Amino acid sequence: MIKTTLLLPLLLSIVGAVPMMNSSPSQAGCSNPDTVTVSTVVTRTTQRGGNASSPPTVPSNRPVSSSPPTAPSNPTPVASSPASNTGSSSPPASSGGSGGGTSPASGFRNVLYFTNWGVYGANYQPSDLPADKVTHLLYSFADISSDGTVISSDPYSDTQKLYPGDTSTTGNANGCVGQIYALKKKNRKLKVVLSIGGWTWSPKFVPVAATAAGRQTFASSAVKLMADWGFDGIDIDWEYPSSSTEAANFVALLKACREALDAYAAKSAPGYHFVLTVACPAGPSHYQQMDLRGMDAYVDAWHLMAYDYAGSWDTTTGHQANVYFNPSTPLATKFSTEVALTYYLAQGIRSSKIVLGMPLYGRSFLNTDGIGQPYSGVGAGSIEKGVWHYNALPRAGAKEIFDEKVGALYSYDPSSRELVSYDNVQSANYKTDYMKSKSLGGAVFWEAAGDKKGDGSLVAAVAGRMGSLDSTQNLLSYPGSQYANIRGA
Repeated sequence: MIKTTLLLPLLLSIVGAVPMMNSSPSQAGCSNPDTVTVSTVVTRTTQRGGNASSPPTVPSNRPVSSSPPTAPSNPTPVASSPASNTGSSSPPASSGGSGGGTSPASGFRNVLYFTNWGVYGANYQPSDLPADKVTHLLYSFADISSDGTVISSDPYSDTQKLYPGDTSTTGNANGCVGQIYALKKKNRKLKVVLSIGGWTWSPKFVPVAATAAGRQTFASSAVKLMADWGFDGIDIDWEYPSSSTEAANFVALLKACREALDAYAAKSAPGYHFVLTVACPAGPSHYQQMDLRGMDAYVDAWHLMAYDYAGSWDTTTGHQANVYFNPSTPLATKFSTEVALTYYLAQGIRSSKIVLGMPLYGRSFLNTDGIGQPYSGVGAGSIEKGVWHYNALPRAGAKEIFDEKVGALYSYDPSSRELVSYDNVQSANYKTDYMKSKSLGGAVFWEAAGDKKGDGSLVAAVAGRMGSLDSTQNLLSYPGSQYANIRGA
C-alpha cells in the first residue's frame, strides 16, 4: 500500500476522496434497505500479519481510491449492531443498473493485485497466492520510461530472484514472473495481467499519452513485456487524468493498446483474446474528468477502487469502503460506492464490466469515541502508520461492529480508543450480494499480502459466495518470449 514517504502527495491527491468546498451532492439516491437488522458484536483475538509490504528501493504504491460525493435519500438509521462471523447479511434486491442479479456469461471475475515488492517486507511470495480462487491476477506495477517504453520496475523481484529449483544460467525467467507462469500451468483458469503505472508512476502517463509516437511506443512495449513474461493482458492504472485533454489522450492510449494486443494475438495466438482493463476511481473529482464512454469501447473490465473513502486526511473517523451513504451519519459516510456506481452506469458502462473493489487492509483512527467522531492520530499499522493489513485485524481487545444500513464494518477498542475501518468476511459477503444484485462483473482486491489464510480469507469467501467464476483458460504459448521457460511451454 502506501509508503510513509508518499503521505504528503497522498493527502494532496485525496481531494477526490475528501469533500470539496464547492462540490454538490450527487443526484443519485442510495437505496438502502428499510428492513435491515444490525449485527451483534464479536470479540476476536488479534491475528497479526507480516511486516510492511513495500519495496526496499521502489516507491511504487498508490492510494487506492478517491471517493464519490454524498447522496441524499437513505432510510432512517438504526443503532450499529454486533458483527457475526457467518456473514449471512445481504443487501436488498436492487433494480439499479442492469439489475436482475445474474452472473456474467463467462462467470464472475475474482481479481487480485499482487505487488512485486511484497516479496520483501511482507515476505509474500507467489507460492502464497490462492491461485485456485483467482480468475485474474494483476501483477503490479510495471514502470514507464521517458520515451513511453514500459519496463520492469524491479528486475530482481520480477525475473532474477532465485526460488527453489531456479538457476541463473538457463535463460529462464526466474523471480515472481517464473513462479507465476508455473502457477498458470497448474491453474489453467488463472489469467495474469500486467498492471502498469500505479500511484507513484502515474505522472509519467501524461507526456507519453500526449503524442502518437509516445502512445505507440507504450502500446508496443507493453505488449512485448506482457508476452515476454507470459501474461494474458494489460491493465492501465493511471491516477488520474486531470483535464479534458488528458482524458482524450487516455482514450487514444487505450485504443493503441487494444490494437497492439489484437495485432499480437493475430500473429502469435490466433483466436485468443488478451484483456485490457483499467483501475478506475470512485471519486467524482476524478471520474467526472474522464471520458468513460470513449474508454469503454476498448476496455474489457473496469476495476472500481471502492475504498479509501476515509482516512488520516479527515477530521473525523469514517467508513473507508461503505456501500451506501446515510444522511443520519454524514460524517461517517462522506462517500459511497452506490453513488460512484450510479454515475458509471449512467455513462453507459455495462454493469457486467464493472468489478467491485474491496480492501485487504484497514484504516486506523486513535483517541476517538466512535464512528463519525473526532480523533487524534493513527495506529502503528502493519503497512505504514494508520494502515493495518486485514490479517492483523481485529486488534487485540477490539470488537467488530457491522452496520447493514451502510454496508460497512469497523472495529473499536474502548480501552485503547482505536477504531479501524475495514472489511471482514461478513461485510465482504454483504458486498458480494450487493455486487450480484447489481449484475456487476465480480470483485477485485488490493492487495494479496493483506489477506488471511484459511477460513478468514476474503478472496476465498467472495469466490465461494459468487459461485460461478470465469472459466476462460489462460494462454501458455509465447513463441517470441525472450525466456526459455516461457517460450518453450
